[in-house]
Amino acid sequence: MTNGLPGDPNCPHCKGLGYLRQDLPIGHPDFGKLQICNCRHGQISQQIHARLFALSNLDELAHLTFENFQPRGRVGLRPLQADSLELAYNQARLFAQSLNGWLLIQGYYGSGKTHLAAAIANFAVSMGVPTLFLTVPDLLDTLRFAYDDPAATFEARFDEIRSAPLLVLDDFGTQNATSWAREKLFQITNYRYINRLPLVITTNLMLSEIEGRIRSRLDDRELVTRVHITAPDYRRPLQDVSESDLSTLDRYYQQTFGNFDLRRGEGLTPEHLNSLERAFQTARKFAEEPSGWLVLTGGSRCGKTHLAAAIANQLYELGQEVLFSNVPELLDHLRATFSPNSTISLDRRFESVRTVGLLILDDLGTQSMSPWVREKLYQLFNYRYVTELPTVVTTGEFKDEMDPRIRSRLEDTRISQICAITAPPYKGKPRTGARRKTK
Repeated sequence: MTNGLPGDPNCPHCKGLGYLRQDLPIGHPDFGKLQICNCRHGQISQQIHARLFALSNLDELAHLTFENFQPRGRVGLRPLQADSLELAYNQARLFAQSLNGWLLIQGYYGSGKTHLAAAIANFAVSMGVPTLFLTVPDLLDTLRFAYDDPAATFEARFDEIRSAPLLVLDDFGTQNATSWAREKLFQITNYRYINRLPLVITTNLMLSEIEGRIRSRLDDRELVTRVHITAPDYRRPLQDVSESDLSTLDRYYQQTFGNFDLRRGEGLTPEHLNSLERAFQTARKFAEEPSGWLVLTGGSRCGKTHLAAAIANQLYELGQEVLFSNVPELLDHLRATFSPNSTISLDRRFESVRTVGLLILDDLGTQSMSPWVREKLYQLFNYRYVTELPTVVTTGEFKDEMDPRIRSRLEDTRISQICAITAPPYKGKPRTGARRKTK
């Protein structure tokens, strides 16, 4: 540039001024407005790129790329956990190449969300796309500081963020949820929603925990691709998140199909022996290919919990996602989320139960049927009924006091098979084992 003019002195359009007025009729919305000349577009793009990069933390995250991401995670992950990680990796790569729509990455702390988000941003920067990468708390701090920044007005900074060609918001939900913060985040996401600007969001929240107006936009399946990483924190590889405090399987570690007692030498009636054999064969077949629902009924200590635990133990050893939980204790865990000292919300805990790959509920019907219990159990069963997720239930004989909505689903032969064990209680002590070793 020469003579202090911002444009190209050899430009045939602006002669170096860097701007021009279009020849438009009176009444046209752009009549009389100055337009940036084409000769300055490259320069302005570089300036935008530099400003956005200065606001980002990408210089500290330059090492996080697709090339050094492990698509299947560390050795020892369960297949479903590794599958979720690989799906997120593939979706992130597709998004980076198209920058079309929004990508929402959900998962535990340390599961790889930030690595994938940074890899998208670094790839976009390498392709010359002006990119803004911010953790949500940093974004809000940037806006707050803009009130006192003489170099930029709040309005200019806010517009720069919401209209960035690519915006990546990391750790959504960790911010201080003041009314001002909620409003600013909504304004940013709503602007990008209306204008269909590419956006990446990472969060450890469930969708139901996100502010309603933003949640409705994230729930737009035509715009938003959602992936959920179920892999645990890679910084704590010995922690098995699937074996959570909700599980009671460690009490039945030694209960397998191999040591199930068919009681052929006890002098039981043929009817009793046949019921045990049928339940045993049905449970073993279910464990080989979990599909639909299996309901094991019978009296106390008839063997139904042993068979349910055998299913869980076999699939656990194969690396499948399984939750074995005693129903009364499960309900206690849900109630515990109401405590002011609880570190997890009811919604999150309940979601982890109802969406698990295989759910085994032991002793349905022994709990106190308060209205709250009835409703939570119905919501749990109804979700798994509608989505046809594999489920095993042990219970006594069906009683009139069982919620008819739950009973109707348990008795639906299109999805559920019922095995009744009529044998009397075992005479010996129930077989239990030492606490399961963490993989």
